[in-house]
Amino acid sequence: MANERITWIGLGNIGRAMAANIAQKGPQTTPVTLYNRTTSKATDFASTLPANKATIIVDCSTVHPDTSRKIQRQLASHGASFIACPVFGAPAAAIAGQLVVVPAGDAATIDRIKPFLDGVTSKATISMAGEDVGRATTLKILGNTFILNTVETVAEGLVTAEKTGLGADVYQQFLHTFFPGPFALYADRMVTGDYHTREEPLFAVDLARKDLRHASSLAGEAGVRLRSVEVTDHHLQTVKAEKGEKGDIAAVYGSVRKESGLPFEN
Repeated sequence: MANERITWIGLGNIGRAMAANIAQKGPQTTPVTLYNRTTSKATDFASTLPANKATIIVDCSTVHPDTSRKIQRQLASHGASFIACPVFGAPAAAIAGQLVVVPAGDAATIDRIKPFLDGVTSKATISMAGEDVGRATTLKILGNTFILNTVETVAEGLVTAEKTGLGADVYQQFLHTFFPGPFALYADRMVTGDYHTREEPLFAVDLARKDLRHASSLAGEAGVRLRSVEVTDHHLQTVKAEKGEKGDIAAVYGSVRKESGLPFEN
């Protein structure tokens, strides 16, 4: 693995953290290439990495499965291999090397990238070895849909608790007691007002809506209607109107509040 040369494409919240973990903990020693649309961002990031370790830039995009398949075909025509490897986890998990990665593609090729996954960028791998790389991005889209539906459920519960007089704090305590983890974390971000005070989104509204469109497309082709996606997307439209492109998915709470006769900001 020390002779592997890796290119990492994209230095967003997740990509920057994954590249840093690979640079610091990966087995590679050979020079590599950094790429980002904004040159200064790549240059500034490169200056923070250890000088004696290779910098790895890789693309783990959330795209439509057909896009993954198209990329695989294009690369294969040039004699290159392709692994779709979307990831699950917030920026904090990426920084800690605690993502869940979903590699799909040729098994032998997946084996080549394993030294850069568990223990380096991720805490767990859901391997989908096989010819159809679109399976990984299908899981990613459906997984993100579950996360967005979680946000919708938490938001509706908190607003209803407030409007009925129960109190959002009591509902928040319930979530911490019975559903610790993402449910409780999103409740905290909503109750504390993080959803409208945060300057940079953890999961931007436009990216969330893109994932929901992909989910609706996939489901529609399979003869399934995702009504929960329609509701969540409706509230995300309000988030975009209120906060612009820096709106975060947790601001669905503000949308539900506004729809229920409360101010968008708590």
